[in-house]
Amino acid sequence: MTQITHFVGFKGDEFCRALRVFGNPHFIHRFKDARFVSEVAPGDRVIFANGEEDKVRRGSWNDSAEL
Repeated sequence: MTQITHFVGFKGDEFCRALRVFGNPHFIHRFKDARFVSEVAPGDRVIFANGEEDKVRRGSWNDSAEL
C-alpha cells in the first residue's frame, strides 16, 4: 500500500525544505480543517509546517482556488 503524504500550513521557504526532505506531497492543505480531516486516512504521513495544530478549524478551505 502506498503511503500518502499531506503537507499542512506551508507558506514560504519551509515548503522547499520539506520537498527536499519528504519529496512531493500528494495533497497540500492550507489549514487543518474539515476537508483535511476527511482526506487523511490511517497510515498517511502528515507534515505540518510549524508543528501540529491542536484544533481543527471550523469550515473548510477550497485549496484549488489558489491555483
